[in-house]
Amino acid sequence: MQTTYPRHQLNLRWTKIVVIVLICLGLGGNASGQGFFGLTNFSGTDDKFTSYGFFLGVHTATYQLKYSPKFLDPTNTANNAIHSIFPKYTPGFSLGFIGILRFHDQVNLIFTPKIGFYEYKVDVNYFDGATATTPGNATGNTQTSLGYRTEELVNESTQVELPLVFKYRSMRFNNTRMYFIGGGSYLFNTKSQEEINLDPIVTASKDFTLEAGMGFEIYFKYFKFAPEIRFSHGLNNIYLADKNAPEIRDAISSLRRKGITILLNFQ
Repeated sequence: MQTTYPRHQLNLRWTKIVVIVLICLGLGGNASGQGFFGLTNFSGTDDKFTSYGFFLGVHTATYQLKYSPKFLDPTNTANNAIHSIFPKYTPGFSLGFIGILRFHDQVNLIFTPKIGFYEYKVDVNYFDGATATTPGNATGNTQTSLGYRTEELVNESTQVELPLVFKYRSMRFNNTRMYFIGGGSYLFNTKSQEEINLDPIVTASKDFTLEAGMGFEIYFKYFKFAPEIRFSHGLNNIYLADKNAPEIRDAISSLRRKGITILLNFQ
């Protein structure tokens, strides 16, 4: 049985904290929209059929890993040296442009092409053959267990992403309004597949992801600022088993991308 590490629990709690903070900021902005941001901005940009902008983003990304049945097969000697494999969340950043198509005051279609810089880190724990002895119970028995060493594998990736999402906005209150987004994205690696085949863990160069998130718009005199949190989850199994080293090839059944992004949109 694998050990549950505190850092993995903190990753889950961090996500919840970010969502709560955004909700509180949004509610606070709605409650004091006119007083905090001054007089109501009656800019006509929301009435245009098309509009544009740009954004900056910071993200944390990882792989969602599923073990292969062969990993638990004691007769499969190829990966008997592996104790466990743990993907880790790793930070990065992105930037891109915003294209908005207005269907209704509360419903927009958003196209946000961007370039993102990613690192995918995976800890592979190997049995090292060393033994550790711990004191036993009152009868004097002792317990002996194998130690293990950890090797970190890092895949660096620069990706072009083409998200297309629908945006549903609340009614505007003074200079603020909240919104939700949902849709999908196509992405591809800027490296060729031949270059990717040299990575520690070989994956496919293309993928499709689901996108969902929320944020709030703040109206200023000359522009609109919209902080947003967005979640993405890969649809395809990007793990190319036959391209990977024998010691991990049969340990992994599938890898899927997932990430959390904080976007700062300017329109």
